[in-house]
Amino acid sequence: MPVPGARWRLLQTLSGNAYPRTVPVTATLADAADVPAASVQAAPASAAPRTLSYAEWRALEAAHEARADALTAGRRERAERGEKHPVEDFLHTYYPTRISALRRWHPGTGVLLEGADERADWRWYRAAPAAPGAVAVDAHAFIEARAASVDFIALLLSRTAERTARFGCFGLHEWAMVYRQGEHRHQAPLRLGQAGTDAVVEAANISCTHFDAYRFFTPEAAPLNALAPSRDNQPELEQPGCLHAGMDLFKWATKLGPLVPGELLLDSFELARDIRWLDMQASPYDVSAWGADAVAIETPEGKAEYVRAQRGFTERGNALRARLVAAVTRARAAA
Repeated sequence: MPVPGARWRLLQTLSGNAYPRTVPVTATLADAADVPAASVQAAPASAAPRTLSYAEWRALEAAHEARADALTAGRRERAERGEKHPVEDFLHTYYPTRISALRRWHPGTGVLLEGADERADWRWYRAAPAAPGAVAVDAHAFIEARAASVDFIALLLSRTAERTARFGCFGLHEWAMVYRQGEHRHQAPLRLGQAGTDAVVEAANISCTHFDAYRFFTPEAAPLNALAPSRDNQPELEQPGCLHAGMDLFKWATKLGPLVPGELLLDSFELARDIRWLDMQASPYDVSAWGADAVAIETPEGKAEYVRAQRGFTERGNALRARLVAAVTRARAAA
């Protein structure tokens, strides 16, 4: 557990991704320094499936389970004590994925597992006709059963990746969710109080592009947004600089189920966890009790700090988005 104030510094070095400090602290940053659209080149389907021996895939499975256990240790320990965490528990409540599902390793499409007889009876798996004794993910059955979902996810990810990332929102969605609100969703107090929080919202130019953030705006805040995101126009508005679009990569990875290799699933979970910390540090809530400094987006310095981190998360998100698109492309080719 990081000491108070250390969590932000820790996040800047997680997975070797220090956020580039290219934005001057004194910059206003409104819609500035856009990042070019990512080039998503889906990997072509392999001409021949890769075969993993029993020892090889069991080692990968064990490593995946150990990594998942490490990532969820805090959640499991808190559950035993009946405690809640306003930052990290979000991943297990807003994205209601069971820890057991996170622990379950899948090889993805186009991989044959030798000696995996028990998986032949698993949903979305099948015996491999060309390799007696081996099993593989049944991409055809999965896509046939969930075609609409797979199509929507592929469209959304591809459209998002084509757009230029924008960095002018400064995380104000969390502020809009408590604007003129007497009661709040989180146990943490407002660090500026209700009147101070409302003043920040009223002085800002809110431009949230993400429907699943916008739909939680208070009735008084919704008309202040420059856009009107909806589920229908989500593929037209989603853009890679949005923190919630980056967190949602975990959601899409879980919805694609066994089509997504285990490493990619946990990589997306880690990104969502790291983004969530920034999301709450930049929120109107005081999360210092959980070892995190505020990113005071109501100040020029806080805006600059937010954008620096946002850039790093955008780069990580673009890479994961490309891998998810590639996973769908391989599955469609195999189906």
